Amino acid sequence: NKIKPDYVIHLAACVGGLFKNMNKNLEIFEINLLINFNVIKCCHLYKIKKCISCLSTCIFPDNVTYPIKENMLHNGKPHESNYGYSYAKRLLEIHSRLYRETHNSKFICIIPCNIYGENDNFSLEEGHVIPALIHQCYLSKKFNKPFVVKGTGSPLRQFIYVEDLANIILLILEKYEGNDDLIVATPEKDEISIKNIAELIAHYFEYDNIKFDTNYSDGQYKKTVDNTKLRNFIDYKMTDIKTGLSNTINWFKLNY
Repeated sequence: NKIKPDYVIHLAACVGGLFKNMNKNLEIFEINLLINFNVIKCCHLYKIKKCISCLSTCIFPDNVTYPIKENMLHNGKPHESNYGYSYAKRLLEIHSRLYRETHNSKFICIIPCNIYGENDNFSLEEGHVIPALIHQCYLSKKFNKPFVVKGTGSPLRQFIYVEDLANIILLILEKYEGNDDLIVATPEKDEISIKNIAELIAHYFEYDNIKFDTNYSDGQYKKTVDNTKLRNFIDYKMTDIKTGLSNTINWFKLNY
């Protein structure tokens, strides 16, 4: 009411990595339900011209054919490790769609793959995989201990650099007039294993004492998504993983 915005980019969420999701499914579900309901409801009440809400590729069904497309979001149960977060985000998609159908509102959702970059949450317990691994490797080298990676390292992921995601969101805000949800992800060919990510991080820290603790869950093995719809709309060159990791690690060292 005070700001009277024309547009809303809804990124707010109670969110974390695999182990936060597993340990706090109820808390994450309730907090995100409240956040999402209030944001979408207020966007309607204050006649927002366009609202872009952020989902996640981790909310897609666990048992699904690959690559995953936007219209497959509700085709089955999400992975059990994060079903609280997943169902809250799926309801956000339904809420937005109902406003489009009922009031012709420009409320759309984007579905990004795993995000990383500067200013992330580098918590060892609750951060996403890349920031948590960067922090872990930093401490391992500092105290000359093994760089322990939770799980086997075999799961595959697509990672998008945060600056790329920000730029693409602005392009969608300015130019996209469709009503369909959009997957925002790096190409399928850039999918990479957690093991390779850990090795790249160790390389940048010049530390090669890596161990994989297989007592921990791997979570979902893969969730490969198809970014064809996005590529049909914009031509954007993504930051490669090596450059993005280098930028992120340099920022982390300077701001630890």
